Amino acid sequence: QVQLAESGGGLVQPGGSLRLSCSASGITMRSYTMAWYRQAPGKGRELVAHISSGGSTFYVDSVKDRFTISRENAKNTVYLQMNTLKPEDTAVYYCNVPFYGTNYWGKGTLVTVSS
Repeated sequence: QVQLAESGGGLVQPGGSLRLSCSASGITMRSYTMAWYRQAPGKGRELVAHISSGGSTFYVDSVKDRFTISRENAKNTVYLQMNTLKPEDTAVYYCNVPFYGTNYWGKGTLVTVSS
């Protein structure tokens, strides 16, 4: 059974940084595209970034040049480094992997950007 667990969220001031982690079990993460999504209060879930098995990355325009997605295969973990955070980055952040036709999600980690 695939399980994803996010960590690293918290309260940070505007302009600050956080690093989110997503650890996986039941799947060899390096063989699949891993993604980070977020859901802000009262809004739908949106794709933030993804990283392919080959290491290619994609970012939504609103986080380009501020966020970096990476993976550490030995730890079966994917990261989201978030810099220059803005209040509009406040959301629950979810890790995702499509695996044999099923979308697997973690429970999410809350990021709050506020002074």
